[in-house]
Amino acid sequence: MTGMGRGLSSNDPTVVSAFQTTLIHQLLIIVGLLTLLAIVWNGIRSVQYRRGAAPSSHRAARSTIATRQEAPARRVLRIGFGLFWLLDGILQTQTAMPLGLPSNVLTPGSASSPTWIQHVVNVGVTIWSDHPVSAAASVVWIQVGIGLLLLVASTGRWSRAAGAISAGWGVVVWVFGEALGGIFGHGASWLFGAPGAALFYVAAGVLLALPERLWVGERLGKIVVKTMGAFFVLMGILQAWPGRGSWSGGSTASSGVGTLRAMTAQMAQVPQPGISRSLVTGFGSFDAAHGWAVNLVVVMALLSIGTLLLSGVPQLLRVAVLVGLTLCVADWIFVQDLGFFGGLGTDPNSMPPMALLLVTGYLAIVRLPEPAEEPAPDAPPLRSIAAQVERLSPSLLLRSIAALGAIGIVLVGAAPMAVSAANRNADPILTEAANGTPNLVSQPTRPFTLVEQNGRLLNLHDLRGKTIVLSFLDPVCTSDCPLIAQELRITDLALGAERSKVIFVSVVDNPIYRSRALVRSFDRQEGLDRLGNWQLLTGPLPALRRVWGNYGIQVAVASAGAMVAHNDLVYVIDPTGKIRVVLGSDPGSASATALHNSFSSLLGQEIQRYLPT
Repeated sequence: MTGMGRGLSSNDPTVVSAFQTTLIHQLLIIVGLLTLLAIVWNGIRSVQYRRGAAPSSHRAARSTIATRQEAPARRVLRIGFGLFWLLDGILQTQTAMPLGLPSNVLTPGSASSPTWIQHVVNVGVTIWSDHPVSAAASVVWIQVGIGLLLLVASTGRWSRAAGAISAGWGVVVWVFGEALGGIFGHGASWLFGAPGAALFYVAAGVLLALPERLWVGERLGKIVVKTMGAFFVLMGILQAWPGRGSWSGGSTASSGVGTLRAMTAQMAQVPQPGISRSLVTGFGSFDAAHGWAVNLVVVMALLSIGTLLLSGVPQLLRVAVLVGLTLCVADWIFVQDLGFFGGLGTDPNSMPPMALLLVTGYLAIVRLPEPAEEPAPDAPPLRSIAAQVERLSPSLLLRSIAALGAIGIVLVGAAPMAVSAANRNADPILTEAANGTPNLVSQPTRPFTLVEQNGRLLNLHDLRGKTIVLSFLDPVCTSDCPLIAQELRITDLALGAERSKVIFVSVVDNPIYRSRALVRSFDRQEGLDRLGNWQLLTGPLPALRRVWGNYGIQVAVASAGAMVAHNDLVYVIDPTGKIRVVLGSDPGSASATALHNSFSSLLGQEIQRYLPT
């Protein structure tokens, strides 16, 4: 048995440094892209001036290209969610995101959901865990890009495309990041964020992707308001449903700690400013004493808001919106604890986007857009894209260039995410974080002669001319050594046509269990006997001890030989017989599955550097 493996803390300095470096590199790419677009904008403006694009021409162009004014409600929705996406992207830059999000947010968030939802979420967790740096950095730029696109593209196709992109990414977050908002979980509650903040982002994106003519008149606003009304009624019924812990607390009904009290106690443990902790803790204490009454007020408020919204009466709508906003703000502060504290908060939770949708529906009814201007009758037709570009007004041209820049930012994030999703091997950075970076050396090997699994003698010197991968394994280990053996096997198979240039040599590092029978059994157990370039060596104990000493392998036998502990090292030896790389091969804790195949990626990279020509 090997020494104890170790996992990675969420603030591992190696991963944090790589994450920050990746963000800086991608920022430089974005700056270069924006610089190029600025040059393009300046070039188009120069062409317009040289061709005598007079102000009257610009007015004519505007009258034919951009005559519709954006509806006030749509503007509020677009700018509001643009700012939300920007905030979410900024929150994703927190240093704990690469390693902390899967284990502390995604997996716990799906724990109470049905097994099929957990399986779906696990797909995203696996991708993120295997590629934490690229995944975390990708999400930053995707969300920043979506936010900027919503802010700069006010009308037209760019704006509708921004809504569609926002809705699409919102679905991804809702499914993989929020486990469908926990709506199938045991403790789903409007107070705790059901049906998920991302679902409101999706709804906003769909509304923004609709043709702008639908925002003219009250019809769309009434649909939004009545949909929100039905939603509040359903949430009120859910909150009132017995047997879910919502009615616990106080002396009026069942005793015990209710779900709301448990939620506030959990939120109070999150690192945050003292004033917010005091507010959450104080409300939690109040709920512990008056839980039944608190839940009654919440249920009645939700049902009342929903009923008033469904009525469609303007005076009642105003009351419903005011009460709804008040309830949302109160829940956001006293229960959801603003949502973005603790180092792993990814958004301001569900209340702000929900409130913004509610306000949007109301504004769409009471604030109608001004009538669109009629196109100028003498506006000349635009026969080509080049002609259209030349005649764009400066403001419209600037917004179009800015929209292209925002889409470019989204792509800077989306491209690495797509590559990560297609790559089944974990990033080498995980192994480096657990075991340190590869130690590059240049020193001769210490030759030895041992017995390979089939009984023949093998001298390390006889293998010159090939790249040698030297490791040390315990044939009776049941924890780390089988994992290391599989990593070596995966690395070997991944070499493809280059396998003939490489030989994998492993030396037994158990002073008690070292017979050839055990060596052959370990080979068969791990599927190593089917590899033509694999040798597992054993021999007399004095010879093994010399090899261990020469290659820095420390072996300790516990009392009565119950366990053998040793360090895990792998050497890459070049064809001339010089040691070039020393790697730690500790696979980490049994739960840190992403560590198990990250070593294979790292080792494969190092082998490629020293293949014979």
